[in-house]
Amino acid sequence: QVQLVESGGGLVQDGGSLRLSCAASGRTFSSYAMGWFRQAPGKEREFVAGINWSGGRTYYIDSVKGRFTISRDNAKNTVYLQMNSLKPEDTAVYYCATSRHAFGVPGQGLYDYDYWGQGTQVTVSS
Repeated sequence: QVQLVESGGGLVQDGGSLRLSCAASGRTFSSYAMGWFRQAPGKEREFVAGINWSGGRTYYIDSVKGRFTISRDNAKNTVYLQMNSLKPEDTAVYYCATSRHAFGVPGQGLYDYDYWGQGTQVTVSS
């Protein structure tokens, strides 16, 4: 049974920072790409950032490039999302997910991932 547990969300002011963590179990974590998604009220879930199995390749949507950094520690089975210069439009529930295929690159579609965490709320006040 694969489990993903996010933590680190909260309320922060415009321009602030948060670091999200996602602890994984039940699968050989180091073999799979990981992704972070977010879903704002009334909007579809969207890809935010992805990282390949080794951590050597990362991918971001344009709106977070230069502000967010995805990383992973395979020894701790954990993926992180460092979020700096947060904006009110970053407010959403953030989810981590594990790629459907081993040793692949992280896709940007929901269908590229087969296990999801429960989500953690990030609220940025103006």
